Amino acid sequence: MSTAFALCLALILDAVFGEPKWLWTRIPHPAVVMGRLIGWADTQFNSGPHRKRNGVIVLVCLVILAGAVGYVIALVPHLEIIVAAILIAHKSLIQHVKAVAKGLDSSLQDGRNTVAMIVGRDTAQMDAPAVTRAAIESAAENFSDGVIAPAFWFLIGGLPGLMIYKMVNTADSMIGYLTPKHSDFGWASARFDDLLNLVPARITMCMLMPWKTDEGASRVSVLRAIAKDARKHRSPNAGWPEAALSRSLGVALSGPRAYHGEMKDYPWVNETGRKTAQPADIDAACRRLWFAWIGMVWFCFALGCWGAFLLT
Repeated sequence: MSTAFALCLALILDAVFGEPKWLWTRIPHPAVVMGRLIGWADTQFNSGPHRKRNGVIVLVCLVILAGAVGYVIALVPHLEIIVAAILIAHKSLIQHVKAVAKGLDSSLQDGRNTVAMIVGRDTAQMDAPAVTRAAIESAAENFSDGVIAPAFWFLIGGLPGLMIYKMVNTADSMIGYLTPKHSDFGWASARFDDLLNLVPARITMCMLMPWKTDEGASRVSVLRAIAKDARKHRSPNAGWPEAALSRSLGVALSGPRAYHGEMKDYPWVNETGRKTAQPADIDAACRRLWFAWIGMVWFCFALGCWGAFLLT
C-alpha cells in the first residue's frame, strides 16, 4: 500500500475513533511514553556548564530512537496505519475546542475552566470573548502541529518521519521554553521544531485562509495581510494558521493576555476583525477545520491513485 493511501486510512481512523479513553487509561499513549523519556533526559542531563551541548546530543539520540522505532513498526503490515492514526489528533482537537463553546454556553466560569485545559495563559480573569479567542487560536495552531505537520512528515518519511516529528514536537512542548532552566538545554529542540513546522504551518495557512475575498480585495492582498500579521507572532510558525483562520471567521485574535500573573501586550492578529468573538465562532472554526480535513483526505486519495497509475 502506498504511503498516501496509508495516510488516508489513518486520517479516517482518527476521525472515527479519536482517542478512546478506555484504551489510554489502561496503557500509556505513545506521546505519553515520549514525554516520560524526555522528562527523564531533562532530569539527567540538564545540568552543568554544557547544557546546550547536552541538549543537542539528547535531541540527536531522541531523533534516532524515534526513527528506528518507526522503522521497526512499519515492518509489520498495516500496523503503521494504526500508529499513524494514534499520532494524528484531529478528532480530539475538535472535541477539546468544541468543549469550550459548550462550557461558555453553560457559564463563563465553565468556559474558563475548559479553555484552561488547552492553553497556557492565565484564564481566571478572562471575559467570554477572550475565552473564545483562546480556543480559536488553539484550534488553528494545533491543527497545524497536531494534524497537518504529522501528516506532512508521514507523506515525506513514512512512519519514521512521523515518529521523529512527534518526538521533536513533544520535546519542544516540554523543554523548548526560554526559561532559565531550559533556554540552553531546550534550544536544539525548539529550533528543530521550528524547522520541521516551517512548511506545514504555511500549508495550514493555505487550507484555512478565506475562500472568498472581500469586494475589491485580491487574493494576493489577503496573503500579504496574513503574512504581515503572522510575522507579529512570537512563534515563527503559529502566526500563519492563526492569521488565516482569523480572516476566514472575521474575528480578531491574539491581543493582550496574561501569563503567570503578568500582562503581555501582544499585538492583534486581523486587528480590524470583530473583537467580540462568540461561542458560535468556535463552532465555525471547527467546521472550517473539518472542511480542511476533508480536503486533505481527498488530496491523499488522489495522490495515491496517481501513484498507482504511474506504477501500472
